[in-house]
Amino acid sequence: MPELNGILVHPDCRHFRGDVPCRPNKEHGYQCAGCPEYAPVQQRILIIKLGAIGDVIRTTPLLRRLRQEYPQAKITWLTHTPAILPAGAIDEILKLELTSVLHLQAREFDLLLNLDKDKEACALHDTIRATRKFGYTLLPNGVAWPSNELANHKFLTGVFDELSQLNQKPYVQEIFELCGFEFQHEEYVFDTHQDKGYNWSNLPTGKPRIGLNTGCGDRWTTRLWSDEKWLSLITQLQQAGYVPVLLGGAAEDERNQRLHAATGAAYLGTFPLEQFINLMYQMDGIVTQVTMAMHISIALQKPTVLMNNIFNPYEFDLYGRGQLVQPDRQCVCFYRGTCKLGTSCMEDLPAEKVFAAVQASVPV
Repeated sequence: MPELNGILVHPDCRHFRGDVPCRPNKEHGYQCAGCPEYAPVQQRILIIKLGAIGDVIRTTPLLRRLRQEYPQAKITWLTHTPAILPAGAIDEILKLELTSVLHLQAREFDLLLNLDKDKEACALHDTIRATRKFGYTLLPNGVAWPSNELANHKFLTGVFDELSQLNQKPYVQEIFELCGFEFQHEEYVFDTHQDKGYNWSNLPTGKPRIGLNTGCGDRWTTRLWSDEKWLSLITQLQQAGYVPVLLGGAAEDERNQRLHAATGAAYLGTFPLEQFINLMYQMDGIVTQVTMAMHISIALQKPTVLMNNIFNPYEFDLYGRGQLVQPDRQCVCFYRGTCKLGTSCMEDLPAEKVFAAVQASVPV
C-alpha cells in the first residue's frame, strides 16, 4: 500500500476523495491505517445519461443490476440534471460541463455505458478510456452509431418511426439489453425526499388522494387534455369519495387555478423539484400524461393512470401498478407535436374512461 511521509494512504478506497477529507475521517477521525470503513474499489463504472429528466429517472433501474453484478464497484454518473439522481445510490454524480469532461478524460474505467445519442455523449464514449464500452459511438462524420450489436435495436427504433411503432419492448428493457443485461423488472432507484421535513398539513386526509398532473410540457402539445375533461374527471372523483389534488409547474399554474376555482379541488401551488417530488409521494395514485410526472410517479411506486396517445404504449412499464388509457379514436400523429387532423385525439379520451382506471387502480 502507498505511503506518503510514512502515512498509509488508500487511494483505491470508495470513500477517499483526494482533495478533501473523506467522510470516515471527517465524522470519526479515521485515517487509512486500520480504518474499519476501508472499501477497496474493484471496478470503476461510468454511466453517461445526460437527459431528458424523465429518461434519466427511468434509467435508474440499471443501478440495481450494476450493484448486484459489481458489488464493490464505484459508479460515476454524468448528466445534465444531477439533482434528480439518488445521491445515496451513486458514488459520484457529475454535471456535464468542462471541468467534469477534463478529469473524466484523464481517468480509466472498467465499464462505460453511454446511453445517449447526443453528439457530446458519443464523443465522450470515444475519448474516455474504458476496458469495455456499451451504447453509442460517433462516426467520423459526426453521426451517432451503435458501438456494438447490442445497441442496434434501440438505435433503430430511435431513427425509424415504423420500427418504433412495431417495437414491443419497454424502454427500460431496451436499456438493459443495450448494456448486456436481461431485464428482470428491477424497480427505479429514487429519492422520495421524505426526510426534508416538508409540511403538507394543508392536504386533506382520510380519503385516497389522487394527484392530477394537468400539463405535459411544450414539445408535444398533442398530449394535452382540455379543461372540460379535467373538470369532468374531478367531479367524478369527488362524488366517488376521492380527494383530487392538482399538480404541475409554472406552465400549469393558470390552468390549475381555474380548475381549483371551479371545483374546489386541492391546489397547493408550484414548488421546486425536490418538494414537488415529495408532494407526489403524498398521493395514493397519480393521473398523468407522458411527461416528467409520469416518470416520477412510476419511480415513487405509485399506481399510475397514464393517458397516452402519440407514443408506443409498449414503451411504458407501470410495474403492474395502475393502467394505461388511450383515446377511443386511433392516434395518427406518432411522436408529433401538432395534430394532422386539427383536433387532438386526446379529446376522444372520455373522463369516464380515466375515472374507471382510477377506481381499478386505487379503490376507495
